[in-house]
Amino acid sequence: MANRRDGSLMRNNGQSLRGLRIAAAISIGVLLGCVFAFLYPHGFFAANLQTTSSSLPSKTGSVACDSSEKVNLLKSEIVALSEKNIELKKQVRDLTEKLRLAQQRNGLAQQQVVVLGKQHKAGPFGTVKSLRTNPTVLPDESVNPRLAKILEEVAIGKELIVALANSNVRGMLEVWFNSIKRVGITNYLVVALDDATETFCKSNDVPVYKRDPDKDVDSIGRMGGNHAVSGLKFRILREFLQLGYGVLLSDVDIIYLQNPFDYLYRDSDVESMTDGHNNMTAYGYNHVFDEPSMGWARYAHTMRIWVYNSGFFFIRPTVPAIELLDRVADRLAKQNVWDQAAFNEELYFPSHPGYTGLHASKRTMDFYLFMNSKVLFKTVRKDSRLKNLKPVIVHLNYHPDKLPRMIAVVEFYANGKKDALDPFPDGSQ
Repeated sequence: MANRRDGSLMRNNGQSLRGLRIAAAISIGVLLGCVFAFLYPHGFFAANLQTTSSSLPSKTGSVACDSSEKVNLLKSEIVALSEKNIELKKQVRDLTEKLRLAQQRNGLAQQQVVVLGKQHKAGPFGTVKSLRTNPTVLPDESVNPRLAKILEEVAIGKELIVALANSNVRGMLEVWFNSIKRVGITNYLVVALDDATETFCKSNDVPVYKRDPDKDVDSIGRMGGNHAVSGLKFRILREFLQLGYGVLLSDVDIIYLQNPFDYLYRDSDVESMTDGHNNMTAYGYNHVFDEPSMGWARYAHTMRIWVYNSGFFFIRPTVPAIELLDRVADRLAKQNVWDQAAFNEELYFPSHPGYTGLHASKRTMDFYLFMNSKVLFKTVRKDSRLKNLKPVIVHLNYHPDKLPRMIAVVEFYANGKKDALDPFPDGSQ
């Protein structure tokens, strides 16, 4: 019994000791909890987080500041790139325009290369001579196959005389082609502007070409007078040049006494007879203009030359020559201007602001060989020495009584009638 009680007591004591240990552990835990609660009211880890977070605001602010600066930098770079893009676009436009102009110049340069060939050094003083002869265009038979076939049969050396005519000038036309036949010229062609003229030429065995119907020119061709018909030639001659032929354009109030092709130089785009009557007026002179109100500078020097006659000129198939025809034809279509005035203005007026001059070479024919009627009736027929000179042609351009004077010229030069010119006055009355 005693043993059972002792065992029971020992068990009770052991349980009491475990209870005390547990109570002590709890007390220590509570005590430590109070201490930590007092020292770290927000908790131990919260304190660490607070300590850590205390350093974060400075970094975050720095990042925000850096980002703002980068954004501003990017914006400024975008603005700069936009401005550069605008400038590049402008440069592209400028380069495109320069390229276009360069291509135009290249086309002209290629034409010049054909003429000039390889480059040359300038020679000694007084030996340098420039080239004046432009190259001929490549013939294009597709322009007018029918005319091309006619020209192939008529022309000699790709050259021929061409005259435009309608029924209004039938009498002069007959004297004209008879003088050509008398000299033995075969390379000539009449461009008939109406059916009656075509029939008349064929009946007299005269080479003739009747153009295809053209509403723009047919009415003028059939009914127009000398000046109206004269204006048509600049449009019609273009096809001859495109086909590669040199043309000696002739009005019908002209008498042929020698073959003109034997007297051409062929070194210029245009060789023309002159309306001048002596060396000064025909070939140019220095004319002094006097303006007294200018005092010391009262005298102004000017260059003068009498106009080329648009009724007789030799024109080569070159680009400047075709441009000349185009310019004159365009002006005649749009302006009320005399064809001879437009012809000379386009040949002589230089480039100036608002206007690009024609770069065509020109030669003035010898005014005694290619003679106008003023020279003949006012000077030559009165000079014993000049009367013995036989001109190549005589153009009755200064006188309205053309047909009787043409007949008189034939009598004087071809038939030897020395007084044939005497009945006529110097000028017109």
